[in-house]
Amino acid sequence: MKRGYEKIAFGGVNDAVRLLFEEEPDPRELERLDLNSVAEIRRVRDGLEIKFYDRMKALECLRSLEESDGKQPPLYRALMACARAAGKEGPDGD
Repeated sequence: MKRGYEKIAFGGVNDAVRLLFEEEPDPRELERLDLNSVAEIRRVRDGLEIKFYDRMKALECLRSLEESDGKQPPLYRALMACARAAGKEGPDGD
């Protein structure tokens, strides 16, 4: 997930812009394009309309991931503590 946000936040849009100027792009060429920053492509009467993901939101998500890195939610920690405690007991609860 982090890698995807990094691609959106810091990736280039050169291939998407190049795509705008191609009349009929070759499907094999499309597979090689870096379109990670593209949220939507729509064919309109005069060509293509391209919408990009919001880089600022991607940066906010990256910051949020960095801040919570290594910290598990309270429910997860409680479940893990119970699992560890259950693992210490014998099969009959001793």
